[in-house]
Amino acid sequence: MSMPSRRGDPTIVAASLSKTYRVQKKPPGLLGSVRALVRREYSDVRAVQDVSFAIERGELVGFLGPNGAGKTTTLKMLSGLLEPSGGECRVLGYEPFKRERPFQRQFALVLGQKNQLWWDLPAIESFLLNKEIYGLDAREYKATLDELVELLGLAKLLDVQVRKLSLGERMKCELVGALLHRPKVLFLDEPTIGLDVVAQQTIREFLKAYNARHGSTIVLTSHYMDDVKALCERVVVIDRGQLIYDGALRDLVARFADDKLLTIELEREIPREALAAIGEVLTWEGRAATIRVPREEVSARAARLLAQFPVLDLAIQEPDIDEVIRALFGGTLAEAAPPAETPPPAPLRLGEGREEGRDDGVTGEGVAAHGSDA
Repeated sequence: MSMPSRRGDPTIVAASLSKTYRVQKKPPGLLGSVRALVRREYSDVRAVQDVSFAIERGELVGFLGPNGAGKTTTLKMLSGLLEPSGGECRVLGYEPFKRERPFQRQFALVLGQKNQLWWDLPAIESFLLNKEIYGLDAREYKATLDELVELLGLAKLLDVQVRKLSLGERMKCELVGALLHRPKVLFLDEPTIGLDVVAQQTIREFLKAYNARHGSTIVLTSHYMDDVKALCERVVVIDRGQLIYDGALRDLVARFADDKLLTIELEREIPREALAAIGEVLTWEGRAATIRVPREEVSARAARLLAQFPVLDLAIQEPDIDEVIRALFGGTLAEAAPPAETPPPAPLRLGEGREEGRDDGVTGEGVAAHGSDA
């Protein structure tokens, strides 16, 4: 059923991937409800439109976009919970929506706002259930559980009812449940949502260590830029269902930010109004200031600044990545964003390049995704 993977094959490939929902339109009120029973009207909502990218084995990629951009829909197609309306995708050589058992044994999906653990039972009971679902032998199960519990510091919480755990403790347990079968691909949708700063940092450190130790391919969505900056060298950005950037996080600013910052220290206090002749003054403290100038004019503006004012120190800096992302998500940059320069993946030859998965005779389909109610 499964075929060995070929070296060089991407672990995840999306080629012109699209998803369109058909949504019923109903006028308000009782009369509108009655009319809708007789004559129904529908509209098409294009959640994902012709998205293409490829992710190599062991990459930890940030998948970014504003609310409603299509991030979760894309992850659900890649994990087999949704069938694409158009295009194709392949994960570990499999078509996800076919939900083949060897594929299901090799990935996990964790949704930050969904629970896979039994609410009224200790987490260890859910872990034992997953052990049986995936057909893990006792030795393999114990070794993996011990490793994950140590990395996340959960030793004292395994016998506590899930409903009595804090949000951060529950998310740690969710990750353990998702990783017990050592998936080769991990989809994480907002894993730090609602967590305090300490819990967020713990989750980040764990994911970074786990990725380095096991070489798992991880796709992460998050609205917390600290997550992305700490974990991801590469990001894929989508907006309104369309891919607008795929590349290095460090290059995102240069691609989308039209300005640079001049940070200066002066010999004496200079009025803010005088510095405004150079550019937009963002901060001013008399003898120190930060000025925003157009990227293409940064050299000329810096030269004018040095010639006209008593400058002790001058630094030319890129805008903070958080500001660029906020502007991008807010639509001020997305409207003018050039198309993402991502080469289309090679044509999919479905069934080739599959990663070998165990088939130990477990009855049923197994678990398609963690943290999902699908």
